[in-house]
Amino acid sequence: MTESPPAPTPLAPFILRNFIIPLFIFTDKSLLILTHKVKPFKIIRYVIVKAFLFFLNIIISFIPSTFNSSSSFESDSDYDSGSSLEGDTCIARALYQLLAIVNEIPVSSRKYEVVRSYAEKVIDENLEVGYEPLRRVNATILSGAFSRAIGQLEVAAGDEDGANSGVDVVKKSSGRYLKLVWTRFMKGKTRFGGSAEKLAAELLWLAQKLAACGSADKAVHQWASASKLASLSLSVPQRLQGSLVKLSVFLFKQAANMGGEDNEEGTMKELRKIKMKMLMSWLPFLCRSSIGVDAPILSLNEKTELENVLGELIGSLKHEEEQEKVLSLWLHHFTHCLSSDWPNLHLYYDRWCTTSRKLLILDGKCK
Repeated sequence: MTESPPAPTPLAPFILRNFIIPLFIFTDKSLLILTHKVKPFKIIRYVIVKAFLFFLNIIISFIPSTFNSSSSFESDSDYDSGSSLEGDTCIARALYQLLAIVNEIPVSSRKYEVVRSYAEKVIDENLEVGYEPLRRVNATILSGAFSRAIGQLEVAAGDEDGANSGVDVVKKSSGRYLKLVWTRFMKGKTRFGGSAEKLAAELLWLAQKLAACGSADKAVHQWASASKLASLSLSVPQRLQGSLVKLSVFLFKQAANMGGEDNEEGTMKELRKIKMKMLMSWLPFLCRSSIGVDAPILSLNEKTELENVLGELIGSLKHEEEQEKVLSLWLHHFTHCLSSDWPNLHLYYDRWCTTSRKLLILDGKCK
């Protein structure tokens, strides 16, 4: 049986990827060096960046099918990947399709709640049966949906960051900025429906469903690794920050419940790594984010509860090295953010100082 020849590479993306974008990066880096010496070059660099984005928009509008082909391929591949989950079952493919549609439909659509309720019904009924393979179907597909939504939110948060920074866009790293541009224009500019706030709300819903089927660790692991999103979240609008605070609070609580006395040493070591990454990635965001004044995101009890959870997580780390890194990071962001006094971890900082002092004295006596 003869193999079909490979599909030709679309010319426009090929030229952009191999010629225009490398040229743009080279020019941008050269101008970045000059901006430190001659201030007018900041304006020139900004104009070039804006012109490049306008140029991309023009190409997309004239030949959208060329660019959407890669997005369609990715979408089809994603759908096909659902067919191999948990023994190629119909229920797995059905749940995958429902979650994909929830992701794509704008929340303003009258069909959004219909499809989401279908997805919720399938997830809940899979659990009610009490059959382990069905629980794994939920966990696997929800985890995949959570991962995709994080990637989409990262792109959307980058757009929000750029929209709110004005001419400060010229101060961004050209590599990170161009990666966001390339992701947005080449990998499905309209593959998800709605705003960054919608994605954040769906991430919380997916995380809650993962927790319900005993797989919250999958969401915690992915959120702990989303350091780039955590960095972008520092400068997104307040309403989006509020949604991300709620999600982070939920996942910090789940992280605190991970592990136990019965776990092996190797497992506990891996769990400590995840908790460490979670704290290092998202603690600065909690210190600097808006938790609301007129309409508080968290109640006083909820804020106190999370401070206790953070203290518990810090206490589960290796004492000298890891706790010091986390508490030092907290102290830096807590003291440099004038608009927020939360989370206040002074109690755990004092406890760490006291323990460190005792260990030093004990070590000196042993010698």
